[in-house]
Amino acid sequence: MVTRAGGLRRKSRNKFRKKIRSKGKVSIVAFFQKFGPGDQVVLKAEPSFHKGLYHVKFHSKVGRVLKSRGDCFEVEIKDGNKPKTLIIHPVHLRRCQKQK
Repeated sequence: MVTRAGGLRRKSRNKFRKKIRSKGKVSIVAFFQKFGPGDQVVLKAEPSFHKGLYHVKFHSKVGRVLKSRGDCFEVEIKDGNKPKTLIIHPVHLRRCQKQK
């Protein structure tokens, strides 16, 4: 049998690349941001911090925070019509500007 080549971060070079001007240390403000239940967030990866990172196909999706789970947050997103719950570190989340 043939095994599939590649892992979770396969074909993610462009999506998880930092802009040249934003390279360096991770912002402490982004690292310690707090969200409440029901807050809308956008999934934007911080490539220099691998802990609590989501799968590539969920990049730039909008989700809703369900609750806190340790240092991370449970975020519910729609994958097609199916709701999925992801556990994501706050450094990979941005507050959604447009509230629904």
